Amino acid sequence: MNPTQEILQLGQRWAEAEQAGDTAALDAMATDDFHLVGPAGFVLDKTQWLDRYRSGSFVMNQLAWEQVTVRDYGDAVVAIGVHNQRGAYQGRPVDGQFRATHVLTRNGSLEGRRWRFVSQHLSPMAQPPMPAGGAR
Repeated sequence: MNPTQEILQLGQRWAEAEQAGDTAALDAMATDDFHLVGPAGFVLDKTQWLDRYRSGSFVMNQLAWEQVTVRDYGDAVVAIGVHNQRGAYQGRPVDGQFRATHVLTRNGSLEGRRWRFVSQHLSPMAQPPMPAGGAR
């Protein structure tokens, strides 16, 4: 299996784990120094990211990572796609469509090498601003 296929499969498992609030699976899929940059610019380390699920303050009802392109750098990949979600944080909706950049690394012994998320960065998707004069 090539890295693109591996990343797409891992991305599907990650989305399923987020929807299930499966912190054990998410923990296993992320490096110890994992960081998330959220759509409003906040930064969460791995513990903070997982604690949202553990406490029940963050609930992901639906998550799809689509239109993904993968750039392979050997033991690292950068995957950029569209992250569509329906969820809630502290009871408030956090639904949206985001451009999602995921960085993954493959580490471990030769036989146990597997891809894990190093970081994720989410940016709200919006139309570019109109140039002066109103023409695009």
